[in-house]
Amino acid sequence: MPSISEVINIGFSLHQQGDLEEAENAYFEALDLDKNNAEVYNLIGVLKLQKGEVESAIDYAQKAISISKEGYFFETLFQAYIRNSDYKKITEYESTVKELFSDDFSLLFNLALAFKNLKENKKAIKYYEKALKINPSSYQGWFNLAHLYGIEAETKNAVSAFKICNKIKPHDPEIEYFLGTALMRTKDYKHGLKYFENRIARTAAIAAQNKSYPNKLREDNLWRGENIKNKTLLVYYEAGFGDVIMFSRYLPIVRKLCKKLILICQKPLSPLFASNKQLGIDEIIDTFVPESNIDFDVHIPLLSLPYTLGLKNDDVFAFSGGYLYAENGLKDEYKSKYFNNDKIKIGIKWQGNTYTETDRVIPAEKFNELTDIKNTEFYSLQTFEGSEKAFCLSNITDIGKDLIDFAQTAAVISNIDLVICNDTSLAHLAGAMGVPCWVILPYDVNWRWHTDLSKCDWYTNVRLFRQKSFGDWDSVFAEIKDEINKALSIS
Repeated sequence: MPSISEVINIGFSLHQQGDLEEAENAYFEALDLDKNNAEVYNLIGVLKLQKGEVESAIDYAQKAISISKEGYFFETLFQAYIRNSDYKKITEYESTVKELFSDDFSLLFNLALAFKNLKENKKAIKYYEKALKINPSSYQGWFNLAHLYGIEAETKNAVSAFKICNKIKPHDPEIEYFLGTALMRTKDYKHGLKYFENRIARTAAIAAQNKSYPNKLREDNLWRGENIKNKTLLVYYEAGFGDVIMFSRYLPIVRKLCKKLILICQKPLSPLFASNKQLGIDEIIDTFVPESNIDFDVHIPLLSLPYTLGLKNDDVFAFSGGYLYAENGLKDEYKSKYFNNDKIKIGIKWQGNTYTETDRVIPAEKFNELTDIKNTEFYSLQTFEGSEKAFCLSNITDIGKDLIDFAQTAAVISNIDLVICNDTSLAHLAGAMGVPCWVILPYDVNWRWHTDLSKCDWYTNVRLFRQKSFGDWDSVFAEIKDEINKALSIS
């Protein structure tokens, strides 16, 4: 009869070969010989996890731990909890890890990961820092820590962590992009814009236009800042509406450098840009045009303009006082239809594109905390997705359901005293038009809003309000209500 060690070795060999069924049989045979063998219980837990039997894996890992508290038994248990997204269970072992495994990188890393997923960022940072002292070459550890530093506005630390990632994994486009955004959040655009060129949106924009114009849009005629005085420049959109509005500030600068400027933009933006002649756009394309019908010499994606122009420091914030205007006839039309009253007119929006980000979405009903303020009239500017939620708001005029392009939206907000909205395209439109705007930011703030949230560098008329903790909209709306009442008492 084979000894228990021989049976375990047979099971382990089968396990390594991928024969999970026979390995499991061998492990159970070993348990018949020794019911208190912690090693075997853990091996069964590992095997069950490989088979996707997560609950069973948890049971066997816990049995192993009840017999002997070995670090790798906890690793099996933690991996099972991670598979179940049950991060709270991992944090329940915090004191055990601190007491018994303070030098175990893997357990400290998993503890940090658990706190990260529970949005307990301070604790997550602490344990990532401890883990990285043990294994300073962990790319994933530095990557996760860098993001947490960014969320907690420890921007210099975030930059340092991403630089370490860049050393561990040189020339990785993803890391260089995140390093770029971290640098830009510290307002270091001199270095940040270079790394920002690694963004996925840029690659996708070039690829999309190359499909339309394969013979004319090539790598060798990408504009890199050379003299284009006698050339036609094609600029094309990338990313969302807000980004296009924000970066359109550079078009008048570019127009002075080239003979002709062609812009490809999304159709809802086309009427707005067409009516803003000061941008210097000679031709706007918002639908497919055959290659034979378009003529240009050089091309560039829109968000690459500040880097290619070599803008540094505050030059990046060109025209922060406003650079877009509403069409006068349309403005008057909306004024007579909705705004012939003496009240303070406040436009609101709570949602952008939820496909890319949900943290920025504000529960629409939160605005009910503002709509009862005396001498105010509220207007919903929520368009398309999310507009159906206007029904839950009281004392409000719903204009958004009828807005189909940004020229119309611009005409509406040119009649409004204050826009209050989430981090969405409306904030950029109001900012670009010089309309007073209060932007409500989630706790995890996008790079463009920097760290000094008392002001906005991109738009002098924009004020920023940030959540004090994840999901905390109540304190933000209490602050906004207080600020509106203060403003009304002064006026």
